[in-house]
Amino acid sequence: MLQAIEIQKIIEAQLKCHFIKVSGDDGTHFDAVIVSDVFKGQTMIKQHQQVYLALGSMMQNEIHALSIKTYTPDEWSQINK
Repeated sequence: MLQAIEIQKIIEAQLKCHFIKVSGDDGTHFDAVIVSDVFKGQTMIKQHQQVYLALGSMMQNEIHALSIKTYTPDEWSQINK
């Protein structure tokens, strides 16, 4: 069964995250909050595509559902004031 920490490590390695938290305990449904400079200047769709690209075939096989919230570091600092 796939663990949230495995997904987190893969995304973290690909997107050089300032912050990342992946949760989910059923092995197929996960929630992710990702903060990365990679997202600067990109639409939300493009940001999510970056995450899907990082996960590769896992999105078609092991992961049934992934709820994604993406932020730039500036957006994240505004949210967490």
